[in-house]
Amino acid sequence: MTKPKLLVIEDDAGLCAQYRWAFPGCRTIFASDRRQAEVLGKREMPDAVLLDLGLPPDPEGVSEGFAVLEMLRAGFPTVPVVVATGQGQRTNALRAIALGAYDFYEKPVDIAVLRTVVDRALRMRDLEEENVRLAQTPRTSPIQGIITADEAMLKICRTVERLGGVAVPVLLLGESGTGKEALARALHDMGPRASKPFVAINCAAIPENLLESELFGHEKGAFTGAVRQVAGRIETANGGTLFLDEIGEMPVGLQSKLLRFLQDQVIERVGGRVSIRVDVRIVSATNQVLDQQVDSGKFRGDLLYRLNGVTVRIPPLRDRTGDPLILARWMLARWAREYGRRLRGFDAKAIDAIAAHRWPGNVRELENRVRRAALMAEAPMVTAEDLELSAPELPPVVEGDLDLRAARMRAEREAIDRALARSSGLAAAARLLGVSRPTLYGLLENHGLGPVRQRQDVPGAPSTSNDG
Repeated sequence: MTKPKLLVIEDDAGLCAQYRWAFPGCRTIFASDRRQAEVLGKREMPDAVLLDLGLPPDPEGVSEGFAVLEMLRAGFPTVPVVVATGQGQRTNALRAIALGAYDFYEKPVDIAVLRTVVDRALRMRDLEEENVRLAQTPRTSPIQGIITADEAMLKICRTVERLGGVAVPVLLLGESGTGKEALARALHDMGPRASKPFVAINCAAIPENLLESELFGHEKGAFTGAVRQVAGRIETANGGTLFLDEIGEMPVGLQSKLLRFLQDQVIERVGGRVSIRVDVRIVSATNQVLDQQVDSGKFRGDLLYRLNGVTVRIPPLRDRTGDPLILARWMLARWAREYGRRLRGFDAKAIDAIAAHRWPGNVRELENRVRRAALMAEAPMVTAEDLELSAPELPPVVEGDLDLRAARMRAEREAIDRALARSSGLAAAARLLGVSRPTLYGLLENHGLGPVRQRQDVPGAPSTSNDG
């Protein structure tokens, strides 16, 4: 396994020489002042920090050491910082803990004690990160490619799972970028047709004069340029599933031919006279309001009845409680791995911006923003500017919010999500929420936020919180 990185910020050359052999289980990196510490922190992404309070240009005082501590807590909030203090300076040690330091040790240095303190900080960090990861893990979705903790979206996933085994036509309704094709593929993969073709066609992306040939195929010589016989998408999907995306954009004249196929399961290629029997399951999707399209004459009512054996309405991302942050974290980890970037997560302003943004482009917009930020971010913590998001705006008032019990539950859930997103561990999240850690465990269970492994603190760890 890769050794954890320990950043030592110390200007005493003699102590640095001792530290070089004192931590055989770590890769030790040295900085002698604030500038070097910031540069090495961003470049090396340390797992823990040893910080001496007496640093130049104030080696006899503590002002520069506290400035470095504040810089570390702002730029590297998940990294435990152990501070050094001289004898008789416990007030400085307590101030350091109040500013977010993990622990302190007193000079002169006892290497054995210091090694224990650092090892404990690294172990505690691993445990806290694991607890946060478990708490933020979305509840299990039966559908590959769908990551969600929203109850409405999980219900849709369970509905799709039940529909997978039956051949009823399904109409997926939702805004662009909400995951309609992922759900269509799940309907195919979870049913008996999984080994057969899944064929998708976007009815809005193909010119009207070519769409009929794409769907039904054509015979050689059927039109100029038809130099050979070509099977259409419907015929190609025989035995499997045909996904008609943006079905609301299909021309009215072609709707009649599609309706005849749905009634008889027989097609004729363009320019052909031979009837071809085809067995396909139809899944269609649109972001249009098809009832209005029917009323205006742009969509056939009888075709709509054939397509919507079951209608599944997919909520937009802005209505999925907690999902924008969960998806953003998952996407950032994915793109950081792909681009070889060591990114820690999102800073507080970025988290607020993600939660407040309305996401008109839904999951697709979120992925584009996170992908660009993962590539372009200059610091370990991705900022709102990296995401190209503006300052949060107040959300609109919703009539359902007048239900006090439901409003309290929503507010409680959102507060927990935000506290977990802002914190480096459950103790810090509990402090932000103003509750004890056991109370937070109970809240996580009440809101179904995933399994949290309750544990005792590492023996001998100092208490740095007001948890009850």
